[in-house]
Amino acid sequence: MDNTHSSTKPTIRVLLVDDHALVRQGLRTFLELQNQSEMPIEVIGEAANGSDAIRQAQHMQPDIVLLDLVMPETDGIQAIPKIMDCSPKSRIIVLTSFGEEDKIMPAIRAGAQGYLLKDIPPQELVRAIREVHLGRVQLHPEIVRKLMSAVTAQDMLKNRDVHESNGGLTEREQEVLALIADGLSNREIAGRLFISEKTVKTHVSSILTKLHLDDRTQAAIYALKHGGMTDKE
Repeated sequence: MDNTHSSTKPTIRVLLVDDHALVRQGLRTFLELQNQSEMPIEVIGEAANGSDAIRQAQHMQPDIVLLDLVMPETDGIQAIPKIMDCSPKSRIIVLTSFGEEDKIMPAIRAGAQGYLLKDIPPQELVRAIREVHLGRVQLHPEIVRKLMSAVTAQDMLKNRDVHESNGGLTEREQEVLALIADGLSNREIAGRLFISEKTVKTHVSSILTKLHLDDRTQAAIYALKHGGMTDKE
């Protein structure tokens, strides 16, 4: 009876990447304790550097890659786009001790959907893995603060101008922007607004162009900073 029930549970397959064996063992032990939940986590492999992570990701096609940044041979930032190329359905969560801007921005631009610091409470890590598996971006609170500061410093004058007129966004684009800020993926936005995923992609591209932003993370931060757009539930 138990086996029949557990076989229907969607399992999140995780590849652990960290150059410290003790860290990998600790993560494996903790994550595998979550197997009684409604969304079990299975650690399917471990890698000690970026090069090994790329090889294992290509072979195993994990759902989630939990990736350290500073490692020998190939570091995490270099590994992210290569993992995404060889395992396109994998979602990458950076788990690191380094919260400096010169690490954060390149990792997010490379395609990481999560950026967490190693001081995160264990249950928050589990929650983040499940949220990223569902397509939602997960950022450590300190990372959000630094990203917001960076966007403010770089785009203060530009964002002041576009804010005056909502950046020229249509009502539909404002709805899409609010849902991006809520962490929804393109597919989820399409379902929520009853439009095609292709149409959502077109709206996202238009939003980034009109607001002079580089990526979805900056779009989400813009919406949160300027408020209003996400308060319309």
